[in-house]
Amino acid sequence: MFKELFLTQSFVLVSSLLMLSVPITAKPQGSPVKQSSKQQHDPLIKNRTRTFFGEAKKLGNGTIHSWVKLDRTGSPISIGATFTEDALTGLPVELPADQFTIEYPLVLPSQASKTPFTHLVVNWNPMGHPPERIYDIGHFDFHFYQIPERERAAITARGDDLEICRKQPPAEFIPEDYLFAPGSEVPRMGAHWVDKMAHEFHGHTFTATLGYGSYNGSFIFIEPMITKKFFETRPNYSASIKLPIKYAKAGYYPTSYSVKYNRIRKEYTVALNGLTKREVQTSLSEAGAQ
Repeated sequence: MFKELFLTQSFVLVSSLLMLSVPITAKPQGSPVKQSSKQQHDPLIKNRTRTFFGEAKKLGNGTIHSWVKLDRTGSPISIGATFTEDALTGLPVELPADQFTIEYPLVLPSQASKTPFTHLVVNWNPMGHPPERIYDIGHFDFHFYQIPERERAAITARGDDLEICRKQPPAEFIPEDYLFAPGSEVPRMGAHWVDKMAHEFHGHTFTATLGYGSYNGSFIFIEPMITKKFFETRPNYSASIKLPIKYAKAGYYPTSYSVKYNRIRKEYTVALNGLTKREVQTSLSEAGAQ
């Protein structure tokens, strides 16, 4: 039922956006090595980063794993997922009965605790998803969630919960240019937000884009969306992320994202980069109620 609603209501959103058209290999986790005083003053050591690996799973004919990269002080600077080249082969070509996507949940390494992200779910959509003529292309959605997995699993997007999905965050927490997508409420996800200036709404074929998701008046995930065909071009792509004025939860948030292919390791990486510390800020509506 949600598909039909999404198709109908998202068509209205897409039509409005089109009217605006203008040319335009898993590794074990490790522990930090204690450095000597001399090492701490070594400029090469000072700028050293460390990568910690999370859960690995089978994807297609290959594997995928999560990771987080920290600077020498232990602060996170990027987080993401890396999968082997052969993961793009052997993928399901049809959805299982009664499913609208195929989930590959990944546990993040414990060192990701300073970020707002609790777990990562990679969704493979062999035939894409609504709206038609926009996202109906085989693609992956990389959902970086900010709520516990048990809370995500409880989202039904039906009955009373549908109204909870539709509750929007205060304006100051909404990233610039992002619009609520009517009919985009999905079980185990929540509601989706799209960038009205994204290339796919301005006469270009969808290749890579970034969305947000909300539930019960709060943003709960950031979502790079990348087509299989774009991965197959072996890209070296990065883009800035549009940010809100305020943040409801403290943590290190990304300022850009990237989609890259490593020709030596024959791996693809999707990453949220430039993680920057943000503090909790009270919304204007909350302040007025006090």
